[in-house]
Amino acid sequence: MKKLFETSKIKEIDQYTIDNEPVASIDLVERAASVFVNEFGRRYASHQNRIYVFAGQGNNGADALAVSRLLTEQAYNVFTYLINPSDKLSPDCAENRRRLREMDGKQYVEVVSSFSPPVFKPQDIIIDGLFGSGLNRPLEGGFAKIVDYINHSESTVISIDIPSGLFGEDNRDNNLQYVIQADLTLTFEFPKISFLLPENADFIGEWKALPIGLHPDALLKTKSPYGLITDDDIAALLHKRERFSHKGDFGHALLMAGSAGKMGAAVLSAGSCMRSGAGLLTVHLPGKGEPVLQVALPEAMTDADRHPDYITELPASLSGYDAIGIGPGTGVGSETGAVLDRLFETGGSIPLVLDADALNIMAANSELFHKIPQGTVITPHPKEFDRLAGDSENAYERMQKARSIAAEQKICIVLKGANTAVCTPAGKVFFNTSGNPGMATAGSGDVLTGIILGLLAQGYSSEEASVIGVYIHGVAGNLAAANLSEESLIAGDITGMLGKAFKQMHNDD
Repeated sequence: MKKLFETSKIKEIDQYTIDNEPVASIDLVERAASVFVNEFGRRYASHQNRIYVFAGQGNNGADALAVSRLLTEQAYNVFTYLINPSDKLSPDCAENRRRLREMDGKQYVEVVSSFSPPVFKPQDIIIDGLFGSGLNRPLEGGFAKIVDYINHSESTVISIDIPSGLFGEDNRDNNLQYVIQADLTLTFEFPKISFLLPENADFIGEWKALPIGLHPDALLKTKSPYGLITDDDIAALLHKRERFSHKGDFGHALLMAGSAGKMGAAVLSAGSCMRSGAGLLTVHLPGKGEPVLQVALPEAMTDADRHPDYITELPASLSGYDAIGIGPGTGVGSETGAVLDRLFETGGSIPLVLDADALNIMAANSELFHKIPQGTVITPHPKEFDRLAGDSENAYERMQKARSIAAEQKICIVLKGANTAVCTPAGKVFFNTSGNPGMATAGSGDVLTGIILGLLAQGYSSEEASVIGVYIHGVAGNLAAANLSEESLIAGDITGMLGKAFKQMHNDD
């Protein structure tokens, strides 16, 4: 996994790079400014826009002043404002102020007391370099007013490394009124944790991580519980199929799903399970649902419950199943809840994946939640998780709760969202980067459950099945959206693209 680091660790990695490359701090600033300017030039080749650069007093301000100088050298029309009310600049910021002042053709204002702000036009570009990732308290005073002024403009706003005012991780104690609302954030080496959380989307805008050559030993040695799932990770995890394999080699999955009016959930989950490589699939479902499933998915076997409308019993025997999934469309009736309880007691060491109504049943019965067998995968969306674990103030708090519970109960929690977080029994959190907003559609979660079930049946660990599952799910969603559109995408389209998604991952190997 590509490691992600908390901001305190990033500072240590920067210092290690300076000490051991070795490279002077000012030269590392120059390196960061250069990659920023290269990316800026790729996106904004025209020199017609007016560019306003706002620099603060610290090292983010040093980056901004270096960016301003480099853009001026390339004949962009740059206006630079150094906000320096206390006249206390970091050494790198002071050096880059000196370099900029010595330039011919600069348009530079240093704000010490009063500030007469420029009048922005919609076609202008504002580059924000007021504060970096080391900020640990909300903005106030003149800096807060400048941020507010920028946010009320119609200009394009690009932040250097992190939007000014945003904290790198938890923003519960921040004053979000005074955080830059960037259209684009060009960060260095890797995204900050806060970039991956939904409450910060309006501040981050689009983000891109630009490599600046931080020391590889520092990245390797510095421990972090956080990671970012990439194509390479999935390609490395996927099993190779032997030429003389047979269906028994790829596991027999049991899916318990469906109720009157919700048989579609069973069909979607079953289809994605088989498309994810399970050798055999049996679906235990209400009696009336049997013909629906057999017509929709003839490749699957069925085991009909005695009740016509919902699940009231386990199959006669669980032996022979390599993984079990339960929850999609089952409803939350007491008899179905009793089945879930019996499954926990009698399932032994068979890997489980729990979703949808299985989670809602546990939310109403906290004792049942604490009986989840070790190694189980649960896949809640935020509201489902809050019903299980209590309300959270923001996504960071929710993620930390999920991380803690996963470690305590030795389960995998797949906390669904735009950057789904896989929380593992080892206390790690892996963020997904595939997928698109079109996947926010009915049945998408049922498809994910089926994918994870199919992977568990093949012998992948709960962590591997969760990581591969969320990523492949997103890749298939991206392929479907590219073929159709985000607006028209439905859950069945994701299942339909699983084959191409797996093929794409194998080709990346």
